[in-house]
Amino acid sequence: MKSILQQPIWRFYDQSISAKQRSPLESFATDDTLCQLVGQLASPPTIRTWVHDASVVLGIQDHRLPYVQQGMDLLNTRGYHPIVRNSGGLAVVLDEGVLNISIVLSEQTDALSINDGYDVMVALVKGLFPEVADQIEAYEIVGSYCPGSYDLSIEGKKFAGISQRRLRQGVAVQIYLCIEGSGSDRAALIRDFYEESLRGEETKFTYPNIVPDVMASLAELVDASLTVEDVVIRLQQLLNNMAEEIRVESFHDEELTLYGFYLQRILERNTKMLELK
Repeated sequence: MKSILQQPIWRFYDQSISAKQRSPLESFATDDTLCQLVGQLASPPTIRTWVHDASVVLGIQDHRLPYVQQGMDLLNTRGYHPIVRNSGGLAVVLDEGVLNISIVLSEQTDALSINDGYDVMVALVKGLFPEVADQIEAYEIVGSYCPGSYDLSIEGKKFAGISQRRLRQGVAVQIYLCIEGSGSDRAALIRDFYEESLRGEETKFTYPNIVPDVMASLAELVDASLTVEDVVIRLQQLLNNMAEEIRVESFHDEELTLYGFYLQRILERNTKMLELK
């Protein structure tokens, strides 16, 4: 997987500051846009960083909870804005202490299985944190929110989760890294959301039983002084070792037109899904 990270050119799109006050739906549109651009070889492979203010991103299954509106009301009272994404997965927390990274590659140049995509992100994270690389493990952490087989943990404490999006021969591998703050506090928020949204009712889908103590931030696990900004700098330094050329670029004018198309599509689908409840 390290060989896939070695590219002649990496494009770096840093939205760790500029996206904060925007909806996470805009980030999903951005990654869809990059999927098409990179997948069709209209852009070099791209790494994007993004941070959003206090939000909880719900999956489709979350939206089917019997009392989901009451659960979303609870999130609002706690200061977190809930949104629903049009994809699988379950609820995750985004806030200023959570750094999201997307690696976008083309299937035309890098033949990637699903597991390959996950392994590329694991390799990147280990490169970002060499001081604990041998302690980072990838397996499902039972009791965490949005559990999956590629949960990243140190000594059983989950600090990250990975997902993938494939579109028009592009592959976007996305990770949320809990860098600052309390991982267990974030988990407790999602525990309370599920409790309020279920109210003891049985459902066909089995929602996770959240155990806050199985989640932590990297500041809690690695270095108390670690910040999101520090990790973005680490990523830039790592990129310099992974490519002959780094292009620090946001969207060009013609790419913004494509982004507008994907954003409109996501917003329309999101509106329709909310109307179905």
